[in-house]
Amino acid sequence: MSRIEVKNLGKKYKKYARKWHRLFEWITGRKKHEEKFVLKGLSFNVLEGESVGIIGHNGAGKSTLLKILTGTTQPSEGEFKVNGRVAALLELGMGFHPDFTGIQNVYMSGQLMGLSNEEITRLLPEIERFAEIGDYIHQPLRTYSSGMAVRLAFSVATAIRPDVLIVDEALSVGDAYFQHKCFDRIKKFRSEGTTILFVSHDPGAVKNLCDRAILLDQGIMIKEGTPEEVLDYYNAIIAKREADYNIKQSIGKDGKVDTRSGNGDIKIEKVELFSGNRKVNAVQVGEEIEIKIDLKCMKKIDCPTVGFMFKDRLGNEVFGTNTYYLKKNIESLQIGEKFSVIFKIPANFGIGNYSLTVAAHEGHTHTAKNYEWWDHAALLQVVPGDEAPFVGVCYLKATVEFSKGVMV
Repeated sequence: MSRIEVKNLGKKYKKYARKWHRLFEWITGRKKHEEKFVLKGLSFNVLEGESVGIIGHNGAGKSTLLKILTGTTQPSEGEFKVNGRVAALLELGMGFHPDFTGIQNVYMSGQLMGLSNEEITRLLPEIERFAEIGDYIHQPLRTYSSGMAVRLAFSVATAIRPDVLIVDEALSVGDAYFQHKCFDRIKKFRSEGTTILFVSHDPGAVKNLCDRAILLDQGIMIKEGTPEEVLDYYNAIIAKREADYNIKQSIGKDGKVDTRSGNGDIKIEKVELFSGNRKVNAVQVGEEIEIKIDLKCMKKIDCPTVGFMFKDRLGNEVFGTNTYYLKKNIESLQIGEKFSVIFKIPANFGIGNYSLTVAAHEGHTHTAKNYEWWDHAALLQVVPGDEAPFVGVCYLKATVEFSKGVMV
């Protein structure tokens, strides 16, 4: 069953060159505006219980899409359908009255959500408990900090598990403790079958919360797939700064999509993993590995940076560094010159499969000037060694002591 259905959705606005052109057009009937599409030809379905992330640059049309789906604005063309009870976290606290107390605002917001006063009264203790704002619940909202208002608004909006939850960067505010509580509640809703449409610039949140991701650019869907695949492509777009920039994608041997991007000033020719003198693709927990990256300079470059990043099977970033962070300067290179960079690290990873991303760029990050960025350049499998059993994505050598006696 589809909870959200979007078909050929479009939204356009009128753009006037002068303020008086709007009045002139209204009086004379002569067109004095240009039509600007912020969404165009958008089609997708979100199934019951599915979690989909919407990503893209500022101005890509993400917030406009959510406003249409929540009924805040109407589309110019196409159609959509949202089935079931909807909770929208767009601008938390929007609609709260500053002179009303927290409890009064709870009742007002609950009524706007379609709840009866009896339902709100029944839910009020849980709303207070989750918000954790103490006696402020009885004070006017104008006495609240912005974080307290966010706490109360989120608590009200999620007091009842919805069929569809729509979130637009609402969790980027507030303290870290409450953000964790919010994400735990959203994950709980997801496990119980709530359909989630989630807009965020936080790649970690998208990877952890979403089954699928959609990339928007200038109101058009340009990529759809797994969160890791779409975010990799998005990162490549972010890094695009020069006219001769190329983005290439191909299916790797492991069946995953490999993304390579950059202006080509440096070419990554080979990436290999070694343990001792052996080339490996599997190591034991804690075993030292070498990451050997062979590169070729295609034009004269001063002090390039080379780095790597390991990701787990879900695309979460586990560990990465580069020559810039390690204060290892690479000398200036001439056209055609080849060079190698070798990183050595202990494989203190949890048992499982990891992918390796490598990059050559200027400065501390590839978004400044990207020579070449290669995702899924190699795969590494980590298997158990002689260590004591443990759980998690990293291995930390732990000790324990035990003693009997009176605790002071």
